[in-house]
Amino acid sequence: MGFVEQCLSGDVLEDEIDDFVEQWHASENISEDLHVFLGMTWDEYSVWATKPSILPFILSARKKNTSFDTELNQERLALAARAETVAEARRLEAWLKLIGKV
Repeated sequence: MGFVEQCLSGDVLEDEIDDFVEQWHASENISEDLHVFLGMTWDEYSVWATKPSILPFILSARKKNTSFDTELNQERLALAARAETVAEARRLEAWLKLIGKV
């Protein structure tokens, strides 16, 4: 069972993901790619690898049984609505475009 599944079942905490990454790097017996070992899709992993703070959205999408894109889009709208300035909302939109989520 990968990190994501263990986290969702309550067996590990979100901040323990680094322990899983270290275990994967240290093991010579793990033949699967890191994203598979963590229990993430390639899309989830590629976003998480560049922006680790996105992990709660990956987990939330899994809990709600929705797609990661749907979860990010909902959060994007919520973040834009909470942005204190237009410039902050534009920076958020630019980042989401950069990672291919908008």
